[in-house]
Amino acid sequence: MTEDVLEPYRGQLTGYCYRMLGSAFEAEDAVQETMIRAWRGMDRFEGRSTLRSWLYRIATNVCLTMLESRKRRARPMDLTAAGSPEHPPGAPLAETTWVEPIPDTLLDPADLAEARESVRLAFVAALQHLPPRQRAVLILREVLSWRASEVADLLDTTVPSVNSALQRARATLATHRQTAPRQLTPDDENLLSRYLEAFEAYDLDALTALLHEEATLSMPPFDLWLRGTGHIRAWLTGHGAGCRGSRLIPTRANGSAAFGQYRPGGEPWALQIIETRDGKVTAINAFLEVKRWFPLFGLPLDLSAAA
Repeated sequence: MTEDVLEPYRGQLTGYCYRMLGSAFEAEDAVQETMIRAWRGMDRFEGRSTLRSWLYRIATNVCLTMLESRKRRARPMDLTAAGSPEHPPGAPLAETTWVEPIPDTLLDPADLAEARESVRLAFVAALQHLPPRQRAVLILREVLSWRASEVADLLDTTVPSVNSALQRARATLATHRQTAPRQLTPDDENLLSRYLEAFEAYDLDALTALLHEEATLSMPPFDLWLRGTGHIRAWLTGHGAGCRGSRLIPTRANGSAAFGQYRPGGEPWALQIIETRDGKVTAINAFLEVKRWFPLFGLPLDLSAAA
């Protein structure tokens, strides 16, 4: 068995570890550690389970170790009530505070097509409320459609224990999960094109007309977030007015449309992940630590130099 046999599993393992950990960087580290352990242990792999099951067992153990004594990651909406546009964002919080975005390019295309909703930011944030083993059970059973007996074998437990953990996980998730956006349709693509045009023109009449009345704007690493078209518009004309003249470069994150935002002069400013529902933009998730995010998404750190 060679490394080439392991590599086809990288994308699906990355998706699994991302859902477990809430961080693309930690997911990549977990998958790399999984591959190293698998390569070193190939002579002990006796084929009593499938290679896929064996790799997921290793990945689960890696993730459970990484999650020991660690606070859960969250979104700004999980930490504070909606803020006011008159207030500045305050001090940034540590990167380990946040559920972070992941490029679609790191995920397995088949997994992304079948379970797109399960990598949305809101769903991944909801998963972080679960104890790690319950989180693994729910992902394996509900997202990846493993049989209870397979999960029991992977976790060295019993089928009744798996079923009990799944019931508890479902109950917890039901209290935290937000309404998930649908898979993008041609109408949504048109909406996103209009969003890009309105944002680049800084036509706030056109832009706010595209927003759901209860749309949210969040800006990690700050915990300040806003709800409603009025507050979002007030922010864009106040503290956020420096966004005027920005250029947006399309990309993909978390199974959603996204844009690299550059301020005038080519300065990178934010990774925007856009959520839509029923013909409206429901959320603008603006991740501001661009030196961390743009290289991961293949976006230049200086648009003027790239041009």
